[in-house]
Amino acid sequence: MLDTIAEIMAASSVVAALTGAGISAESGVPTFRGNEGLWAKFRPEDLASMEAFLANPKIVWEWYNWRRELMAGVLPNDGHRALAACESMFDRFTLITQNVDGLHAAAGSKQVIELHGNIHRNKCADCNRPVDSALQIDPRQIPTCGHCGGKIRPDVVWFGEMLDSAVTDEAFAAAEEAQVFLVVGTSALVHPAASLPLVAKRQGAILVEINPEDTPLTPLANYHISEKSGVFLPSLLSRITDVRATRKVKPS
Repeated sequence: MLDTIAEIMAASSVVAALTGAGISAESGVPTFRGNEGLWAKFRPEDLASMEAFLANPKIVWEWYNWRRELMAGVLPNDGHRALAACESMFDRFTLITQNVDGLHAAAGSKQVIELHGNIHRNKCADCNRPVDSALQIDPRQIPTCGHCGGKIRPDVVWFGEMLDSAVTDEAFAAAEEAQVFLVVGTSALVHPAASLPLVAKRQGAILVEINPEDTPLTPLANYHISEKSGVFLPSLLSRITDVRATRKVKPS
């Protein structure tokens, strides 16, 4: 199956990929849903919402600062690096992620569509203007926006919030144009991201799912790879390179 997918991708010029929590789990990114001391008393849904921020911004920022500290020691894995390398292998490669951890950029990806934002960025809770990401947030004295005076919040999509329409439009445009669409480490359950592979296939793309577990998308995929992305993707890229090199020396 590796050779078949490599042959298809070697002949393709427009490729897109959608990544989810699975690729970052291979780097040891915590899910923040387990038994974590003080935070075991809370569900993420009770902290990651505008309602929670308005009611108790101090505790929300304490939670996000704790999460940022945990993330500081997490590094990209071979799956992230392989996707970064795809940018130079195709005429157009679009990387779409549901993750907020910033590991794709850390791996070297230059163009990443972050559907749910980025935990390392800040923005104004009122006017949505971006704020210096290097700003250290003291939960006891949360800084305010220099433009409108609103409190600063993490630049992530919270429960109950709509995704940025410009971001989703860009993602769906990439799905519609892709010749090959990779689905990497996502359960394909959360919309609108879960619709992207369906749109791609409807427009004629070859759908390749890379996930050790079956998902609702598995029966629809042209190919399902039951491996970790950090293992399969580097092998796939290496094989694509070999296929293209072989074709160059064959007589026309």
